[in-house]
Amino acid sequence: MAGRLEGRVALITGAGRGLGAAMARGMAAEGAPVALSDIEEEGGKALAAELEAGGAETMFITLDTTREADWEVAIPAVIDRFGGLDILVNNAGVGIVEPLDVVTLESWHKTMSVNLDGVFLGTKHGMAAMRAGGSIINISSIMGFTATPELTAYCASKGAVRLFTKAAALDGAKDERRIRVNSIHPGYIHTEMMEATCYSEYGSLEAGIEALAKRHPIGRVGKPEDIANGAIFLASEESSFITGTELVIDGGYLAVGGYDVHP
Repeated sequence: MAGRLEGRVALITGAGRGLGAAMARGMAAEGAPVALSDIEEEGGKALAAELEAGGAETMFITLDTTREADWEVAIPAVIDRFGGLDILVNNAGVGIVEPLDVVTLESWHKTMSVNLDGVFLGTKHGMAAMRAGGSIINISSIMGFTATPELTAYCASKGAVRLFTKAAALDGAKDERRIRVNSIHPGYIHTEMMEATCYSEYGSLEAGIEALAKRHPIGRVGKPEDIANGAIFLASEESSFITGTELVIDGGYLAVGGYDVHP
C-alpha cells in the first residue's frame, strides 16, 4: 500500500533534532523523498544516515535559513536530486528567554531573523520552485495567539508568522498552481527547547514536565510525533481544500488560556 506522501518531495528546515527530525521520520515513512536541512550538520547527517538505512530516499543540506544565498543553492540541489519540490516545512526557529528590559536590539534581530525572515525566504523560494503546486507548512506556536513573560521577541515573531502565512496563502491560491500555505501552532512539546524551559523555570526536568502538563487539558505535554502527524496531514492530499489557516496542536492549552487545569 502506497504511503500518503508517496513520490512527493519534502524539504524540512531545522531537521537535525526535535520537531524537524520527527517530521522527517514521519514523512519518509509515508513515502516522501526527504531533504533534511539544518545549520548544524551533525544531527542532520546522522538522521539522513538513519533514514537511508531504513530504505528512505534522503539527503542532507547545510542551510542557514536567514541567508537568501543559501536558499538559492539548497532548493536547486533538492530539485536536482529528486526531480522537484512538493512540500516545504519552515521549521527552524529559536526561543530566547529574556525580560523585556534587558532584551538587546541584537537579540531581537536574531529572533526575528531566524523565526520570521527564514520563513519568508523559505516560502518565497519554495513557492517559486513548486512547479506543479504543493504545500508549504510554517511552524508557528501557541505564542502566535497568546503571550508569556520574557518571550516578547518570540511571541512577536510567531504572531507575525501566523499572519504572514495567511497573506502568502492568498498569493499561492491566486497562482494557477494553487500552492497551499498553512501554519502549525504547537503547545509545549517535549523537545530539547522545552527541556531547557523546564530547567530554567522549574529547576528540573521532572518538575517542569509536571507543571507544564497541568496547562494542557489533555493532561500531558505533546510529543514531537503529535506535530509530525499534523504536518503529514497538511502535506497530503487529505488537506487539499485547506489553505491560509492555523492547525493548533496544543492539548487544549489555548482553550483555557494556558492556566493550570489539573490539580
